[in-house]
Amino acid sequence: MKPFRSSSSSLLSPMAAAVTVVAVSIILSATAVPPVAAATVEHTFVVSQVNMTHMCNEIPVTVVNGQLPGPTIEVTEGDTVIVHVVNKSPYNLTIHWHGVYQMRNCWNDGVPMVTQRPIRPNGNFTYQFDVAGQEGTLWWHAHDAFLRGTIYGALIIRPRNGAASYPFPKPHKEIPILIGEWWEKDLAAVDRNFSRGLYDEFSSGSTINGKLGDLFNCSGVFEDGYVLDVEPGKTYLLRIINAALFSEYFIKIAGHKFTVVAADSNYVTPYTTDVIVIAPGETMDALVVADAAPGRYYIAAQPIQAPPPDTQTPEFATRGTLQYTGGVTNSSRADVVAPEMPHQHDTIKSFYFHGNLTGLRHRQRARVPARADERLYVTLGLGSICRHGRKSCKRGDEPKSNQLIANMNNVSFHDATATPILEAHYYRRGGNGVVGTAGLPDHPPSAFNYTDPALIPFGPVEMRLEPTSRATVVRRFRHGDVVDIVFQSTAMLQSDSNPMHLHGHDMFVLAQGIGNYDAAKDEAKFNLVNPARKNTVLVPNLGWAAIRFVADNPGAWFMHCHFEFHLAMGMAAVFIVEDGPTPNTSLPPPPPGFMEGSP
Repeated sequence: MKPFRSSSSSLLSPMAAAVTVVAVSIILSATAVPPVAAATVEHTFVVSQVNMTHMCNEIPVTVVNGQLPGPTIEVTEGDTVIVHVVNKSPYNLTIHWHGVYQMRNCWNDGVPMVTQRPIRPNGNFTYQFDVAGQEGTLWWHAHDAFLRGTIYGALIIRPRNGAASYPFPKPHKEIPILIGEWWEKDLAAVDRNFSRGLYDEFSSGSTINGKLGDLFNCSGVFEDGYVLDVEPGKTYLLRIINAALFSEYFIKIAGHKFTVVAADSNYVTPYTTDVIVIAPGETMDALVVADAAPGRYYIAAQPIQAPPPDTQTPEFATRGTLQYTGGVTNSSRADVVAPEMPHQHDTIKSFYFHGNLTGLRHRQRARVPARADERLYVTLGLGSICRHGRKSCKRGDEPKSNQLIANMNNVSFHDATATPILEAHYYRRGGNGVVGTAGLPDHPPSAFNYTDPALIPFGPVEMRLEPTSRATVVRRFRHGDVVDIVFQSTAMLQSDSNPMHLHGHDMFVLAQGIGNYDAAKDEAKFNLVNPARKNTVLVPNLGWAAIRFVADNPGAWFMHCHFEFHLAMGMAAVFIVEDGPTPNTSLPPPPPGFMEGSP
């Protein structure tokens, strides 16, 4: 039996959520560091609205335990995590444990109407899952409407044998850095507007660990920024998480370099760079050595935006400060060294950054399957449906007759189910019941020049390609199938990148490219030796990414773009992985009380 390790956040004192580590009481030797015993870590998350003031505006913000970001969950590989969610907000919601495998535990994945019914206002729900076979930086967030814009936090999994087992120099300290956005809007209303085809909703700023920084002010008084104190000569592990809804970010620290050592809780070959590029949903672990002259240096986060003719939207940079202890401290902004940032349209820098990530040859590295059983070619872009259920309508810039939606292979996800898909799948397996209203096709309905810039603006070139269907999109895979997917970003009414996130599995990133994928020449580029292994794969602007994953985790798993506007517009599907031949390869029944706990 695992010892109990309580990290419960008190309902009366929500800020008291410290994690106490239970150490093994047996000393193996005078010099060896004993492994930490597996334990149970328990938290209580109270979701409520609190008033927060930034840029002279006080607004109600939906948060966990009164915090923005929410509490950090710190565990050790193999631990069990229990989180009691008490919903005192006015919204339906669920909590998703982003990147946690949830092996044979899909019931706790936390996706509304895919794995569970939403937790209603004044309702509660308890999640329980193990973090076996994983170590590194993950995170948690709301998975209903746009609420993850303020309901999110870090989930840090440390090695069973302690920091000494890191495949890189042991850092002096480990620091979570969460990039987010500040919204002066009702995020549930923003979601409703996007689902109705109203898209002019934007954040008011960007944040580092919940702070806006001195690029923003209230009547001339600068906003507080995040401050990282460092000691000269020490090494720090930054656990960087992009929790933003809308943007990739460039991250730089003036006068310092990063050594990237992990991405999405998988070790990568150490990669030294002066800029980190991170998309929504991704995590990056990077070492920073405090080797500059004592002083103060800006930590800057600059959003990336697709260049014209793509629509230009408000995008806001932010910055915190790295300052040396014992050095010169001065409140003057002029004394802080600022980094030179890439141009906001430098999408090629993002392409090369992600292309430089390769898997570390490490004791936990999974082997890449040599060949695939199934192959899909999936285009990602925008299209339109006729309003009011009409079968035909004017296309192009005619918002009164058609509505823009996002799609995969011209099918847009629309949840029209009365029963969660996982529940329907579990109780109908072996019968004739069909889950979902459409399947995800193996390829787009028609071939064209997917990355033709002429498709970006409204006009006759793209209008014939606009028509899109809407359905509860489900794709089934046999247990153990090796699946290849080439994700192709398109120029259809936009030229965005697409951070594609698969629940319940990691994906091997075999290759990426700019332009249209050409199997005859591009398959020869596949890295089957040491590809990066990720749960969120960035498909580059007007380019493609090829991934491979093993469908070995039975259940119903959401696959979607982690740009929240793309998800709200339908760029998603559900991947159902069938049971294997044994009880240990099959989805167990829902946990006791699961149905009762789903309000």
